[in-house]
Amino acid sequence: MRTELAADFLATPEGPRADAILRSCVHCGMCNATCPTYQVLGDELDGPRGRIYLMKEMFEAGKPNATARTHLDRCLTCRACETTCPSGVRYGELLEIGRGFVEDGLKRPWLERVVRRWLKGVIASPAWLRRWLRLGATFRRFAPKRLRSLIRRPEAEEPAGGTGEILLLQGCVQRVMTPETNRHLASLLTSRDLSVRTDANEGCCGALALHLGDVDDGRTAMRRNLDEVDWRSADRIVSTATGCGVTLKDYGHLLADDPFHGKPAHEFAARVHDVAELLADFSFDKRTDIDRVAWHAPCTLQHGQKIAGLVERLLTDAGYELVPVRDPHLCCGSAGSYSVLQPEISSELRDRKAAALTEHGPDAVATANIGCQMHLADAVDAPVLHWVELLR
Repeated sequence: MRTELAADFLATPEGPRADAILRSCVHCGMCNATCPTYQVLGDELDGPRGRIYLMKEMFEAGKPNATARTHLDRCLTCRACETTCPSGVRYGELLEIGRGFVEDGLKRPWLERVVRRWLKGVIASPAWLRRWLRLGATFRRFAPKRLRSLIRRPEAEEPAGGTGEILLLQGCVQRVMTPETNRHLASLLTSRDLSVRTDANEGCCGALALHLGDVDDGRTAMRRNLDEVDWRSADRIVSTATGCGVTLKDYGHLLADDPFHGKPAHEFAARVHDVAELLADFSFDKRTDIDRVAWHAPCTLQHGQKIAGLVERLLTDAGYELVPVRDPHLCCGSAGSYSVLQPEISSELRDRKAAALTEHGPDAVATANIGCQMHLADAVDAPVLHWVELLR
């Protein structure tokens, strides 16, 4: 693709990278075939190719516009297009640049600003999330229908600490909503003579702010973790939430230009493993109450971390029957804060995914990300579990 980006934009740290990514696109349109929002809306501007053109026009004009913002907001950041693209276009990276460009140069309506500030302040803070959930549980029946499934009484908080070669990052939402997942993983690891610990200084990984276009806040969260979490004494760093994991693995890239944190960020990212990678060499038994499982691979696992087939092998080796699932590459519609900010598209994608997962009558649905797990739970009759809870 030919580009003529504005000189002022090319002079920024993001400009040359955006230019290189744009030039790698041959606008073949294969990405649209696997784009969830294009399939739902049927609008060229709500597919990756259309969004790439919108970003190109913004960068060439040197200023953002409301049309581009609307269609960039509708993107799930699922990155299925990256898996499909024959040219290797790094769409996710380009989208981060585009969203940051929009947020810096175009002021949102006040209500959107309030909601986004609330999301960053509450969802990324376990303490505040607990307070809001306790309050919300009292008034749950008065809340909008789309939010009721998200309002649950939080689990009791557990102290962080211990010593161990494996640092288990608990996540913001994971530790509040489904701490049993991390507890179960810890028991699996200790039964294999692996020492595991948590860290009380762990903060948000930065993913939420990045998805909302606030790159500065996202990088601030990353720097805080690098400075305050004792990660250097850990051989491996693991997260059971693939949405966190894909960002943690990207610290080196996201902070590459930071003169102080660049090198530590690369060292940190090199130690990050998805839980499937951590457990790959072990064998497990299955639960006696579940036989047939529908596996939903989160986008952050299959398209972000590029891990495919590993969880499936662990589950089948344990003795589970994995039922067929239509269109396994498509997003469930959760996508972090997307289910709150784009409820109509999110609900449509959730219902489609729920139908595909339950088509062959599984005993349970397994996934690898807390967002997918919560999002699907109200649309699926079978239990929706994190896959590590199926291992014994």
